[in-house]
Amino acid sequence: MTSTDTRLARAWGHRGPGAGRAAHVAPGMEYQGTTQQLCGLYPFVAGSGAPTIGVPIGRHMLWGEVVCLDPLEWLRAGLVTNPGVFVLGQPGSGKSTVVKRLITGMTGFGTHTLILGDTKPDYTPLVQALNGQVIRVGRGLDRINPLDSGPLGAALTRMGTAEARQLRLEVRGRRMSLLLALCALVRGTALSNPEEVIVGRAIDVLAERLDHDPTVPDVLRLVETGCDELMTAARARTDGEYRRRVDQLVPTLALLCEGSLRGVFDGPTSTSLDLDAPAVSVDISQVAAAGDQLVAAAMLCTWAYGFAAVDAASVLADQGLAPRRQYLGVMDELWRALRGASGLVEHADALTRLNRAKGMASVMVTHSLADLDALPTEADRAKAQGFVERAAIKILAGLPPRELARVNEVVRLSGRERDLVASWAAPEVWFAGSVHPGRGKYLIKTGERPGLPVSLTLVDDEWRLYDTDAAIRTTGTVPAGQTRPAVP
Repeated sequence: MTSTDTRLARAWGHRGPGAGRAAHVAPGMEYQGTTQQLCGLYPFVAGSGAPTIGVPIGRHMLWGEVVCLDPLEWLRAGLVTNPGVFVLGQPGSGKSTVVKRLITGMTGFGTHTLILGDTKPDYTPLVQALNGQVIRVGRGLDRINPLDSGPLGAALTRMGTAEARQLRLEVRGRRMSLLLALCALVRGTALSNPEEVIVGRAIDVLAERLDHDPTVPDVLRLVETGCDELMTAARARTDGEYRRRVDQLVPTLALLCEGSLRGVFDGPTSTSLDLDAPAVSVDISQVAAAGDQLVAAAMLCTWAYGFAAVDAASVLADQGLAPRRQYLGVMDELWRALRGASGLVEHADALTRLNRAKGMASVMVTHSLADLDALPTEADRAKAQGFVERAAIKILAGLPPRELARVNEVVRLSGRERDLVASWAAPEVWFAGSVHPGRGKYLIKTGERPGLPVSLTLVDDEWRLYDTDAAIRTTGTVPAGQTRPAVP
């Protein structure tokens, strides 16, 4: 019988009475179940191999199975080498939504979340719903002391002599690092080596003389008036020579107290972080409109304060003085802090590099790798590139082809993966009320493995708690002919 024999049944059968002709062939039913339940149907069962460890993020866009994510649990299971997550996508594509889903689920599993600098604020309603702590930083609101020892200082009173001596050096190093970063921010360049020596000696003198944490105004007054210890540190033999050594340092410190930062970092910390809270959000939205300099300063201080809290918890746990905790740190609008002045990338890198050893996962969020180009120097741009490369988990929302070409230099994407993510970048039609094709769609990449395309659907209170467009959305019901967006 040849391949052209008319006795072969066509796709819908032979025409004629009793020939089994079908006018329409319905697609087969799809079922989802475990391999134990459906093992009898093998090999007609397929799956993506997506891990089911962690927070349910959504369904696999090809197979329909649930995809879960938890960077700390993935690290324990050997799926990744570090618990860093980097989220990249266009505005409105749902970057904050997937982060909030992760926060909600990991908090439910016992992980403590730290939102280190909420600029909009996107996360405050969620943290409040989780019975967490919200600290509002701004003029006339909560204040952060850059030289506050925070939880590390509280831990000193509960430790032995040798351990306390080592921790005091750590507190000093953190005070120095943050104060030097803030000075570089307001000046536009880093302090000179002699100025750095003077600042360090001033912090030491104040730590010995005061029975409380020093503040930036304390440092300013001491440097301005001078003392024998500072004269020695400045290598000055006369008062006039000392004045020449600090003639640029004094106005720099004064800017932290009297310039645009006045009322934010020039006094004791008003509200301490609650290490027992399930989630903490440092809301800096009140300073976001005051310019990049104030935003960068606020972010640097909240990052330093937050990571110091994690360090303190780790130290106390090592000494058997507190339970072992794990943390999720969220650093949104990352580049707004880093582009303030040269050298700030180095400060952020030092804070985040050892998260794995501290039992802390970190999530960094930004719109585009092109944000790197706004950093002041080539060295800063190269260092910031390391944030992306070091994060073991990349979550890509809708991105245009040009951006994907740049991403491909950091994490290898197949042609089909690039086409898929690019298809989420822009609406196909101009009809009002139509759903953006990229809303709630993500590609999760780890190493050289094939990416996991995930579609996230909100449920119950997530519509309200994850909504970032409430301020511009018209109150009331959805007009006829329009649909509710898949992800706010």
